[in-house]
Amino acid sequence: MKKTYERLKDIRISMHLSQEYVSKVIGVTRTAIVDIESGKRKVSSEELAKFSELYQVSADELINGRANTMPAQMFARSFGELDEADQREIMNLIEFKKRMKERTV
Repeated sequence: MKKTYERLKDIRISMHLSQEYVSKVIGVTRTAIVDIESGKRKVSSEELAKFSELYQVSADELINGRANTMPAQMFARSFGELDEADQREIMNLIEFKKRMKERTV
């Protein structure tokens, strides 16, 4: 079973976020992110809450690896927070991906 620091790193990488970006959002130095992701430094409860919000996963999933929210629900919640132009852009990307899949089938 993966450790919390491994999950934090895996999620960051899967979201294509840099350590520098995450450090700015979380409010710590990039060195702190490196230390957290390598297991050299513990994550405070406040930082865990910020990671959870940034990565759109529950704290339970970060700590224990158990997802409580379905990806579609996370998407819908995040999508609703965007302005109309960003929503349109995402819908265009979804349509593009569908067309690309149809071409490969």
